[in-house]
Amino acid sequence: MKKIIKIAALAVLSALVLSFTGCSDSSKDEVVKLGVTGAVYEDIWAPTIDKLAAEGIKVELVQFSDFSLPNNALNSGDIQMNAFQHHAYFENDTSNNGYDISILTDTFVIAMNIFSKNYTDVKDIPEGGKIAVPNDATNYGRALILLDNAGLLTLGNYEGSTPTTADIVSSKVELVEVNAAMTYQYVDDSEIAAAVVNGNYAASYGVDPNSAIFYEDINLIGKSFVCVIAVKSSDINNETYKKVAEAFCSADTEKIFEDKYKGFFVPAWNA
Repeated sequence: MKKIIKIAALAVLSALVLSFTGCSDSSKDEVVKLGVTGAVYEDIWAPTIDKLAAEGIKVELVQFSDFSLPNNALNSGDIQMNAFQHHAYFENDTSNNGYDISILTDTFVIAMNIFSKNYTDVKDIPEGGKIAVPNDATNYGRALILLDNAGLLTLGNYEGSTPTTADIVSSKVELVEVNAAMTYQYVDDSEIAAAVVNGNYAASYGVDPNSAIFYEDINLIGKSFVCVIAVKSSDINNETYKKVAEAFCSADTEKIFEDKYKGFFVPAWNA
């Protein structure tokens, strides 16, 4: 009996110590699984994860190797949130697949630039030169806009936020469609003149943002390419998920953009 009383007393004492020191029982933390695509997200979400951990919210990043996976996982309930896509991709993917998910908040714009190890200026790319571009519909369309601005092809008038192959009037180059996550690897391919690379993947490879040979003017791309945090439609008013979004859209995240990824990420939460 004395032993039982002693154990009970120790348990109470332990609970009191935890309460006075501000520590929480991690086993009681609310876990939020958030889908992302690329190692760079480990860095930019780190301050948010640390901040929320102190409030009893444990954010677990779930890495996906392909853009086509996180929305499916969110819709299926395998994750509770995702943060990898822009408006144009979200609208196309949810429409094509009938996902019942919604945008919780806007986050930032990730620049899409042109990189090359063979040329220092897009004007030097020869007629018929091969350009690696993302093969998913919206990023492919965005790449076409970038290549049009770079003078490597000419687009006609098109409907919607992004053009398609049918909207190309003329082209100086040959497009090679590859998985968006793989585009930067093609910069080293001797048969590829240049590659159009999403900033998150370029940053994941440790690429200097100043090494691009042509830069996207993010002031011209509008809301279509502003990235978002998404949740299931039934969770749009979930207070925990709102806290996660609010914690991310903060000065702490902006500091990482400025200090480590200057040129790739531009905050959009105050736009």
